[in-house]
Amino acid sequence: MRIDLHTHSTASDGTDTPAELVRNAVAAGLDVVALTDHDTTRGHAQAVAALPAGLTLVTGAELSCRIDGIGLHMLAYLFDPEEPELSRERELVRDDRVPRAQGMVAKLQELGVPVTWEQVARIAGDGSVGRPHVAEALVELGVVPSVSDAFVPEWLADGGRAFVGKHELDPFEAVRLVKAAGGVTVFAHPLAVKRGQVVPETVIAELAAAGLDGIEVDHTDHDAPTRAKLRSLAAELGLLTTGSSDYHGDRKTVRLGEYTTDPEIYGEITRRATGAFPVPGAGGTGR
Repeated sequence: MRIDLHTHSTASDGTDTPAELVRNAVAAGLDVVALTDHDTTRGHAQAVAALPAGLTLVTGAELSCRIDGIGLHMLAYLFDPEEPELSRERELVRDDRVPRAQGMVAKLQELGVPVTWEQVARIAGDGSVGRPHVAEALVELGVVPSVSDAFVPEWLADGGRAFVGKHELDPFEAVRLVKAAGGVTVFAHPLAVKRGQVVPETVIAELAAAGLDGIEVDHTDHDAPTRAKLRSLAAELGLLTTGSSDYHGDRKTVRLGEYTTDPEIYGEITRRATGAFPVPGAGGTGR
């Protein structure tokens, strides 16, 4: 089995629609794919409607969190999307995305960059607007050569010249909320230092003690020594280890299925979940 547990669609900051994503997952030879858009479950219904036979969909989301001034992402799998407390927190994060992006546009204009809100809104389309959309605007304007080059202190990195914060969950609260909604939590790319400051291992240990289920180890932003370090830490803390592409369509160069999760780990994730269950494909035709 080939299992990719971290992907994004146009419901947040990917370039594939949810229907396109599940079809592309089959073309990439995947057996299981998780749709984990940022702070939203809006793409799930379309993905289910289009789900091809032979592919299983894991519903999820990537929750925006922050602790001690450091941003981090928490992957949440197979939770009840209607659970009111978690749903309310996701709405607070999503509602803050537009004013935050508008604030980044204003800062960029002050820095002499001719970006406009209309340009960013066009790029975001129906998705939950975020930094990658602002970054793509910088690429369009020739300010930076790629989206990843916008995530530096000069531009959009945490604390960068054009950075604007938003409402984000405390990660311990995120773990509590997801568990209460019957879901499973995995700390996304925890040592991706190229993205900015990361939390110390002591915080990962505290999260494990608070109920964190796993950490994402095999990821494009983790080099081989980092993966080895994380595997050792996971073994010490009793955490599951996953591998995922963090696919964003054309917005990033990573391919679907570039990194995958061991079937036994996937099985343990599904055994722990009580809020929702993986959806087997039935040859959907939705668009």
